[in-house]
Amino acid sequence: MILEYAEYIGIAAFTFSGFYIAVRHNLDLLGIFILSFLTALGGGIMRDTIVGIAPISLTTIYPMLLVFILVNLLILLNFHKKQEYDRKPIFIVADSIGLASFSISGGLVAINSGYEISGVIILSFITAVGGGILRDILINEIPYILKGGFYAMVSIIIGVIIYILNFFDNLEFFYISLLFVFGVILRLIAFYKKWELPNIYNKKF
Repeated sequence: MILEYAEYIGIAAFTFSGFYIAVRHNLDLLGIFILSFLTALGGGIMRDTIVGIAPISLTTIYPMLLVFILVNLLILLNFHKKQEYDRKPIFIVADSIGLASFSISGGLVAINSGYEISGVIILSFITAVGGGILRDILINEIPYILKGGFYAMVSIIIGVIIYILNFFDNLEFFYISLLFVFGVILRLIAFYKKWELPNIYNKKF
């Protein structure tokens, strides 16, 4: 049940993210749908392929239906006519929610598959940023996680915490909910405080 909640929250949030990026690059209607689908579902498909299970988004209609409905709703509400999407609070919050949700769902899938800490971290990471990587490659940009400061570290931190919670048998809804809130707040703080990882090109040797 917790995994399903995390999965669908992530899909919904990253649909917004993919939609905004597609509109910013002036893609046509098909391009908007493709980029939204990739951003929302790509990471989960990559995760499920790694653990050797049929991707959830391909075995049930609800994930793709959710993306389809949300994209149409955004178009009907004229969100495609707004400007500077990637700096607006609604975009940042949606992206933060997606990042935290998918990091948690990736970690939970890894735990359910019997993975150790490295596997939990990797699946949290891939689920959270895999769709964004596919999206950026498709629009011929350097993936955001390679230049996005602290962004990817949030998913890694969540993966570590998921493993620790499981180690102490505390993978309960209450603690997962706290972790979700923590992940969203951490991402927002990192964005607005402009946290960045060390850059060797700014160092003098």
